Amino acid sequence: MHCLAPGLFRAISRGQRRRDKLDVVYRFGGGNQIEFSGPEPLGADDLRVLQGLVALAGVEDYSAIIEPVAATGEGNTLRTLLEPRWAANQQSILVVKSSLRKLAKEIGYANPRDTNTVRRCVERLWKVSVITQVAGQRSGFRLLANYVSDTQADGLFVALNPLLTYAIMGNGRHVRIDMTEVRRLKGSIARLLHQRLCAWVDGGQSRTVQLDTLVAYVFPDEVCTATHRKRQARVRKALDEMTALGWSICEHSKGRFTIGRPALSR
Repeated sequence: MHCLAPGLFRAISRGQRRRDKLDVVYRFGGGNQIEFSGPEPLGADDLRVLQGLVALAGVEDYSAIIEPVAATGEGNTLRTLLEPRWAANQQSILVVKSSLRKLAKEIGYANPRDTNTVRRCVERLWKVSVITQVAGQRSGFRLLANYVSDTQADGLFVALNPLLTYAIMGNGRHVRIDMTEVRRLKGSIARLLHQRLCAWVDGGQSRTVQLDTLVAYVFPDEVCTATHRKRQARVRKALDEMTALGWSICEHSKGRFTIGRPALSR
């Protein structure tokens, strides 16, 4: 759901974070829905950091499970900061215990010592509230929670929400994303497209899509014709980046593409 929710992560223009808020509702089968809200929209930089946290959470050396009962110390603090409500009070969460530098390296920052950018993204993600209604149950929580001790400035202790925890543990529907590809991507548009297409195209498979659909993944708002043409050009450039990763991109008629994803290594 974090991958498919339209507009959760989007291209951010200059000044947009001061001007706009995050307000995304994703509805799916059977009357289920998930709502994301926050004081600022989320961009490709925030997506990149969240992908890194999820990747670290899948490595045993950097993660631990905090159950609803008997959480103590830092785990208890993180669970409280996650602000679980309703059904979420009874759900497990994964905690990532690492460092800002390790996270910056995981997501391919050229200078892993540039931790201020990573820290700002983590804090922006913490400000996002999530409310889900799935199979008749309502849950509420923050997208993630972050706790840093005063004595370890580079230390990073992050709790991931129950939905992300459920996916990382291999339960239910989840998306596999190759972090080697993530580290090789350069442009924000390519990052946003890559995440959305990973959720839509299985490894070793291909699907057909219109250029305007790809534009809407990155720029979910309505725009004038002139701006739309510029956005189409930016998306085409992003597709070139994905070709360099080994994806197959074939425009078999004007504005209509068949996109093939490389097979995933096990």
